[in-house]
Formats: sequence, structure tokens, C-alpha cells
Amino acid sequence: MADFTIRPAGPADGAFLADMVVEAANWRVGATRPRPSVLADARHGAYVAGWQRPADRGVVALDGDARPVGAAWYRLFGADRPSLGFVAAGVPELIIGVRPLWRAQGVGRALLRALADRARVEGFARLALSVEHGNFAHELYRSEGFSVVASTADRDTMVRVLR
Repeated sequence: MADFTIRPAGPADGAFLADMVVEAANWRVGATRPRPSVLADARHGAYVAGWQRPADRGVVALDGDARPVGAAWYRLFGADRPSLGFVAAGVPELIIGVRPLWRAQGVGRALLRALADRARVEGFARLALSVEHGNFAHELYRSEGFSVVASTADRDTMVRVLR
């Protein structure tokens, strides 16, 4: 496993989290969704707009030189402004992004576990997420206890029970 550490995300991490939204949107090898178009898409931009709201929580993975290489965070969305993986008000939706060179090295799993622990401590009973069909992270989510609760032509909504 690669050498990395995890720390809580803070208000100064907003730009890096936006980078990770772009990484998450470009999960396919050779994908080239430009940063401006990803973040201008309301479905993706909602994950970072106004970071860090009071209920926002996240974690950032750092390499051995303390450079950020990945992040996972969650936000609460309302039924009037649902996100891609919205299941209900009061159920935080997480998003995770890892730089390509750090994928398949345990970073995503460690981020996911740290964030789930944080959500549990904060009193949440479930976490939700959205994943495109074919995304290699789908298996990671299943192995960490997420189950598909809804599906569309191009993506699944998954939920993990925390208690």
C-alpha cells in the first residue's frame, strides 16, 4: 500500500474538492471532461458550491510530502434541490475523488471508511452516493456495505446503513 495519511477537510480545501469532483467525473481512462464544464454542470457543481456549509464534512488524503491526492466528503441536500444520489432529506450524499496515480492503492477505501466513521459519530444512520455504470469504484462501494437502491440508464444510487 502507498504511503499516505488522512486529515479532516476544512474551509481552505474547497478548490481541491472541486478538483476531485472533476476527477470523479473523469473516472474513465482517457476521459476529458474539462474542469469548467464539469463544475458548471449544476449536478456536479452542487457538491462544492459554498464549501464548507455547517453540515459539510470531509477527509483529505495526503501523500508523504503532504500534497493532497484524494478526498471524500458529504453534504446534505433537500428534496427541492436534489443531487445525483439523493435518497431523502437528512441522508448525506458523499462524493469521492482520487488522483489517477493514486487509484487502486487503498486511498479510496481509507477515505470512504474515515468518512463513514465521521458520519456515524455525527449521528447519521445512512450515507448515499451516485455512481455511473461501469465505474470501477462500484465494487469498492459494494465491498464497503453500499447497496443499490435505485438505478437509471447510466447510474446507480447506493446507500450504506451506518448503524
